[in-house]
Amino acid sequence: MTTEHAPHPALLVLADGLVLRGTSFGATGTAVGEVVFNTGMTGYQEVMTDPSYAGQLVTFTYPELGNTGVNGADQEADAPHVRGVIARQLVPTHSNWRAEDSLEAWLQRHNVVGISGLDTRALVRHLREGGAINGAISSDGSSPQQLLERVRSAPSMAGLNLAEQVTTSEPYQWDRCCPASFDQRRQKAPERPYRVVAIDFGIKRAILERLAAHGCSVTVLPASASLQQVLDLSPEGVFLSNGPGDPAAVASGITLAQGLLQQPDLPVFGICLGHQILGLALGGRTYKLGYGHRGLNHPCGSPGSVEITSQNHGFALDADSLDAEAVEVTHLNLNDRTVAALAHRRLPVFGVQYHPEASPGPHDADHHFGRFAALMAQRRP
Repeated sequence: MTTEHAPHPALLVLADGLVLRGTSFGATGTAVGEVVFNTGMTGYQEVMTDPSYAGQLVTFTYPELGNTGVNGADQEADAPHVRGVIARQLVPTHSNWRAEDSLEAWLQRHNVVGISGLDTRALVRHLREGGAINGAISSDGSSPQQLLERVRSAPSMAGLNLAEQVTTSEPYQWDRCCPASFDQRRQKAPERPYRVVAIDFGIKRAILERLAAHGCSVTVLPASASLQQVLDLSPEGVFLSNGPGDPAAVASGITLAQGLLQQPDLPVFGICLGHQILGLALGGRTYKLGYGHRGLNHPCGSPGSVEITSQNHGFALDADSLDAEAVEVTHLNLNDRTVAALAHRRLPVFGVQYHPEASPGPHDADHHFGRFAALMAQRRP
C-alpha cells in the first residue's frame, strides 16, 4: 500500500478564464489537457486506463469517486492514460472484496493529478454550453495567470494524432479472456481460432478479451502497420481499434483501411476511432462534437431495435459525406442522431462508434463481436 499525502489546495483553470478552487488528490503537480466529462456511475478505473482518454482531464459526474478502490484485473492498459481527474468528492475509505489499493494511492503511484471539492454539476453545465475546452489542474502552487497562459498555448484536440503516442511499439499475441471468472462470457469455440490482426490505435484490453471470448487468436500490430505487414499474417479478419485524438490526423490508419477495402472478401471491423477511420477510408468526413459522448447509457438504434451503449468519443462521422450507394448507416445515436454504426453494402466491412465490449457498461452490443466471428466463419472452406 502507498502512503497517502495530506490534501492541499488545487486549482482548475479553463481556457475561457474560469477558475475553480478545490482540494488536491493523487500526485502533486500540474496537468494540461482537454476537459471532458463522463456520466457513468461505475467503472472509474476502466475509464482512467482507457487509452482513448489520452490527453484529457476527465470530470466524473457521479458525486463520489474511489468507493471500490482499484485492482489490476479491471485495467484497460498497464497504467492510466488520463492526464488528470476531476471529482466532486473522493471517498476517505474504499471497500470492495477485489480491491488491491485505494484510488488515491494508485493515482500517486502513476503520477496523475486530481482535484476534488468542485461543483461538478455546474462544471458539466459549463462544458455542455460552451463545449469541451482545454484546462489545467494544478496543486503545485502555480498561479491562475500562469496556468491560463499554459492552457491557452496548448494545442486543440482537433488535428492531433494521439494514436501514435499510445500504440504498441512491437507486435504481440493475445488469446486470453477476461481474468474475472464471472465476466468471461465465452462463446462457442470454433474448431480452430479465427486468425485476426488488430491494429492498435489505443486498444482497450477488454476488446481483446471479447475477441478471444468469441474464438479469435489476435495478433496486435502498431498503428503504423502497412497493408503488406497485415497481409503477410494471412488474417481471416482485421480489427481497427479505438483510440484517442482526431481520426482525420491518423493518416497511416486511413491509408491502411483503404488498402483493406481493396482486398477480396476480407472481413473488417472497426470500433470508435477504428469506425471513424473506416468511414474516412470510404470517402466520408469527420467533425468534432461540441462536448462529445462519454458515458454508459447512450441509446443507439437501428430499425426495430435499441441498444444501450458505452461511449467515449469527441468526433463523429458526417452522415451526409458517406456514399449512400456503398455505405449504409445502420445505427444512430438516439440522443442527437449522429452516426453510431455503418456497414458496406457489398463488402464484409462494418464499424460501430460505441463500445460493444463495454468495460464499463451494458452488454447489449456484444453481438457485434459475434457478427465479426460469423463473417469469418462463413468464409472458411
